[in-house]
Amino acid sequence: MARTALYTGTFDPVTNGHLDVIRRACRLVDRLVIAIGVHSAKTPVFSAEERAAMLEEVCAPVSAETGAAIEVVTFSDLAVAAARRAGATIILRGLRDGTDFDYEMPMAAMNETMAPEVETVFLPASPEVRFITATLVRQIAAMGGDIGGFVPPLVAERLRAKFAAR
Repeated sequence: MARTALYTGTFDPVTNGHLDVIRRACRLVDRLVIAIGVHSAKTPVFSAEERAAMLEEVCAPVSAETGAAIEVVTFSDLAVAAARRAGATIILRGLRDGTDFDYEMPMAAMNETMAPEVETVFLPASPEVRFITATLVRQIAAMGGDIGGFVPPLVAERLRAKFAAR
């Protein structure tokens, strides 16, 4: 039986930290569904379609390297509902620090109550990317700073173009 996991986030933009979690997740599962959260309260820099395209492009080598199938979808409802639609029995969450852990634990408990058949698995970020946040990457990019060490080259290029157009 194939093991499928769901990895949720806004991925605005996808960072090297996200890719670290994706690489590590692909070593644990046969199929990884990356679910882009689309919420009306948020105003992302990139559209859901742009984020999906970037994820598909930067994740293709990871899929080839690990042998895990990677699929990118969007969702605007509960993560457990997205997990059920994807046939996932695991929700993966990346953790950078204790603050992330404190935020994620109650959510994992709520998800378990709503969908006991779906396990939440926490993956700690690797030390070299632990400090990266999409929020800080967006702020640095908006101010014309060098984001090359924080995101894949394709993403850095698209961020520069996005902010140059503003």
